[in-house]
Amino acid sequence: MDTPAQPAPTPGPAERDHYDAVVVGGGHNGLAAAAYLGRAGLSVLLLERLPTTGGAAVSVEPFPGVPARLSRYSYLVSLFPEQVARELDLRLDLRSRRTASFTPAVRDGGPTGLLVARPEDDRTAASFAALTGSDDEYAAWQRFYADVEQLARVVAPTLTEPLRTDRELRAEVDPAIWQALVERPLGEVIEQRFADDTVRGVVATDALIGTFASLRDESLIQNRCFLYHLIGNGTGEWRVPVGGMGAVTDSLRAAAVAAGVEIRTGAGVSAIRPGAEGAEVTWHDGVRHHGATGGHVLANVAPSVLDILLGGPEGEKPEGSQLKINLLLTRLPRLRSGVDPREAFAGTFHIAEDYSQLERAYAEAAAGRLPTVPPGEVYCHSLTDPSILGPELSARGYQTLTYFGVHMPARLFAADPGATKAEAVRRAIAALDEHLEEPLSSCLATDADGNPCIEAKIPQEIERDLAMPGGHIFHGDLEWPWAPARARLETPAQRWGVATSHERVLLCGSGARRGGAVSAIGGQNAARAVLEARGS
Repeated sequence: MDTPAQPAPTPGPAERDHYDAVVVGGGHNGLAAAAYLGRAGLSVLLLERLPTTGGAAVSVEPFPGVPARLSRYSYLVSLFPEQVARELDLRLDLRSRRTASFTPAVRDGGPTGLLVARPEDDRTAASFAALTGSDDEYAAWQRFYADVEQLARVVAPTLTEPLRTDRELRAEVDPAIWQALVERPLGEVIEQRFADDTVRGVVATDALIGTFASLRDESLIQNRCFLYHLIGNGTGEWRVPVGGMGAVTDSLRAAAVAAGVEIRTGAGVSAIRPGAEGAEVTWHDGVRHHGATGGHVLANVAPSVLDILLGGPEGEKPEGSQLKINLLLTRLPRLRSGVDPREAFAGTFHIAEDYSQLERAYAEAAAGRLPTVPPGEVYCHSLTDPSILGPELSARGYQTLTYFGVHMPARLFAADPGATKAEAVRRAIAALDEHLEEPLSSCLATDADGNPCIEAKIPQEIERDLAMPGGHIFHGDLEWPWAPARARLETPAQRWGVATSHERVLLCGSGARRGGAVSAIGGQNAARAVLEARGS
């Protein structure tokens, strides 16, 4: 059941007929935009269709009778700028994981694995040498990520500024690095720089989170996904939000309320009608329709949803690609490699994500077949933040596992969602079991009804729950976080990457040019564009 740590829903009419800004959608980006505008002295109305704000960044108790608050959809934080947290005075605790990743492997018939500690240390170097037989792969790893860091340190500060052009940013980066990461398919540089299949796969996985593509795709969609996963705050570190993802949006909601923002939940917006001086927004509270106008309307919805709200036809949906599974365990399972599970599961635990396995799974899914051995990764939130379990479960040694499966496009589930989902979950757990001394089922907790504590979400359920078309977690394919050299950057909305076809209607969510992930960047940029347009 959901247990939101926020005020009760507030359906019904707005307190006034006109606002300086109306925000449609109360996900983290909408809350951030509203908080910025409220703090600048603007009158702001925020409308959310669901009973609570938070969107994909929520914490819930999914298992009846079990007081564990898990991050249902999004689950880690990387891109969220420290600048935004400071400017909004957010009470937010993001903790580092002591392990960056562990990848189980089998070599010469025996179980082993690759450990990457955080920060990297002698154990990391020794693990590379033991797995690959020399120091060469770790040296290549260090050189590669030094190149990535150079690009990240150039790009990251620009994410909360007016858009720079590709020409401007390219001039600040080593040409060889720019070409390898921005101009050619990522698979080429991975294959050139690394020889080991497992090492190649560990590098490649950041390019496939929520993105269905071959690593050699000429569209470079995988490169863009890779970049977004590795540029957060110039380091790309993925951190654990204490209290779960709901703590992130609870802090943003508190900032918005403190800034005087009027929040209406249970308010399903049905239309946005732009005019010369703003736009009218119509919503329904379950009983009757209501309306208000805004000098600007900020849309924290997918671009294809916005098109419908503006009166246009429903266009082609983007296609999400993921299998999200939340699990609650009575204890962590033992590993065949003998590595301490508290170390291995503290970071990203890669399953069936060797480079060849990733490409094989992509080929199967592209042919319309569920991957035989699905690639995915898990981590244990409660090792870094036991608060989500509460004192009783923590004392009993319970732990969580969060699984994110790649190469699971929505098309695979279309014909028979229920049966295909069940088989996908079975195959995902079987792939993990390959590396365990004991089956995961022996460690699963049960709920008050005696059912195993497993909750899974496929793209169709993401769409149903969150109105994300196609279940696409980024609202559509990610774009480069800069403008093409010949882009029109004449208006504030264009300069901040949040423009639509209507001057007074702006994107403020993941569908903005620098949206994607839990970052608040889309919301911050839309608020900046509004303030610039008003001369504030």
